[in-house]
Amino acid sequence: MPNPSTNGKGTAALTAFVAGIVVLFVASYSVKATDGAAFCASCHAMGEAVWTHRQSVHRQFDCNECHTPAALGAKLPFKAQTGLKDIAAELSAIPDLIHSSAKMKDVIQANCRRCHLGSTAGVAMDVKPYCTDCHRTVPHNRLTPIDKRTAADA
Repeated sequence: MPNPSTNGKGTAALTAFVAGIVVLFVASYSVKATDGAAFCASCHAMGEAVWTHRQSVHRQFDCNECHTPAALGAKLPFKAQTGLKDIAAELSAIPDLIHSSAKMKDVIQANCRRCHLGSTAGVAMDVKPYCTDCHRTVPHNRLTPIDKRTAADA
């Protein structure tokens, strides 16, 4: 005769395991769904950034491949913090002008270096601290008025 206390433990363990798999699937889907331009474009303040990104040489990459840390352990809290800040700005009456914080600039810099390590190994970074200090228009061309831009401006 089966022991009822053992059977209950097995059911609880199986339920916990299945629930864990479901949570991981939902979390993985949520992280990926909020990485791309479609999600970023849902905020009115991001319209120009998304448009300029679509014209750039980096258009094949999701926004968060540059704008969040590469490591998952650092990516999740960073996305949560910046997402809450973006939601607060979106809900406020204050116009949200997009400016990168020092922390965001550090993340973008780390991702530039990570992807372009081979071509930047010999570049002296002692003149200016960030790649975007010289490469301001990559990938968001801010120098040309939006109505005058073409794909060649990327």
